[in-house]
Formats: sequence, structure tokens, C-alpha cells
Amino acid sequence: MSTLTQEIKSRAEIYHGDEVCQVKSKELLKEIALPNGLLPLKDIEECGYDRESGHVWLKQKKSYTHKFEKIGKLVSYGTEVTALVEKGRIKKLSGVKTKELLLWISLNEIFVEDPPNGNITFKTPTGLYRTFPVSAFEIEDKSDKSVGVKEV
Repeated sequence: MSTLTQEIKSRAEIYHGDEVCQVKSKELLKEIALPNGLLPLKDIEECGYDRESGHVWLKQKKSYTHKFEKIGKLVSYGTEVTALVEKGRIKKLSGVKTKELLLWISLNEIFVEDPPNGNITFKTPTGLYRTFPVSAFEIEDKSDKSVGVKEV
């Protein structure tokens, strides 16, 4: 399943452990101008990013199914998620499926338009696609919240 070569791994920034990988995955999504809640993985064991080629991988202990409440969609993330990334786009995605009616369908590309129009598009290997509001995949960053002061 993995398309990662030793050459890619030797050039990559590699991190281990759920806490640091959660932070790094959100930093990556921000860096490539995609919503920070797009990869809600659990128990990530390893993540890596080769900036030269754009290869990214995340390995989690077990598959995880997440429901994006704002759009009512189920998405399944396999034990290994791999992709090529660039600004506004995830290509050659593997390990991610979405449920449509009764079928699980693989996704292979996710992108936002340039200039941004507020939507994000998900494509399948067959060319079918769905577009949703970017806001459905954003999570509030608790560290960015300003602390309010109440006057008495």
C-alpha cells in the first residue's frame, strides 16, 4: 500500500507519537492553505513530510471513521494515509474513503480553488466529485482564542 521509498524517508521530517503528529498535521494543513480539521486521525504513531517532493504520510494504530457533523458525511481513514501535497491541494491520496449511500468510495484528491471561493472539492479516482463549504472542515484552534477580561 505504501508508496514511500527509502529516498523519500531519508529526506523527510519524521515525527513519532500522537501529540506531536496532531500538531504537525495541523501545521501542514495550514501551510498548504487547507482547513485544519481535514485529517482528524486518532492515535497517530508516525507522520512524515518530504518538502522537496511533497510526500506526506500519517500512520495510526487502527482505522478511524469520523463524521463531519456540519455536512453529515462519514469518512474512513485507514491505518496509513499517504499523499502528495502542494498549496491548496492534496493529490494521489490513499487511505481515505467516504460513504455515499451504502458504498465506501476512495478519495484521491482534495483541493480549494485559487483564489479561494469558500469551497473545498473532493474527487474520486473515477472523476466524480463533491464540493462542500471549507468551514465544514475547520476546527476552532483553542490556542488562538483570546482571553476575555470581564470588567466589574
